[in-house]
Amino acid sequence: MKKVILYTDGACSGNPGVGGWGAVLMYKQHEKRFSAAEKETTNNRMELTAVIQGLKQLKEPCEVEVYSDSSYVVNAFLNGWIYGWERNGWKKADKSAVLNVELWQELLALTKIHNVTFNWVKGHADNEYNNICDKLATDAIKNFNGAL
Repeated sequence: MKKVILYTDGACSGNPGVGGWGAVLMYKQHEKRFSAAEKETTNNRMELTAVIQGLKQLKEPCEVEVYSDSSYVVNAFLNGWIYGWERNGWKKADKSAVLNVELWQELLALTKIHNVTFNWVKGHADNEYNNICDKLATDAIKNFNGAL
């Protein structure tokens, strides 16, 4: 199974507001950078979308190391919350509905195709690829704003 590294980040100008996401996919010496923006969204949706879009780039099942500064995304998997949400009909422990359920469902489906390990990295710090993803996301917002 091929081993790839995926760095992701999401950003929002206003929350909700125009949002962007960025991702860097690495396999051996190859690197692919990509990003996009959405008109009316939230930071959490962009964090989820970045991981989803990164995994969707893969053409075959892979072993994927995901690096994200989103505790929201990383902890859902590391702490097993997402599996409890799925078991409970996408309800949280307090019985309220899980937000962004369609994105969580899509991400969960992708993690069943690939062997995915989630890793949290400190945002806006000294992690080169997290900073690249942040710039991709914020540039996508700027370019989207310019196109309105």
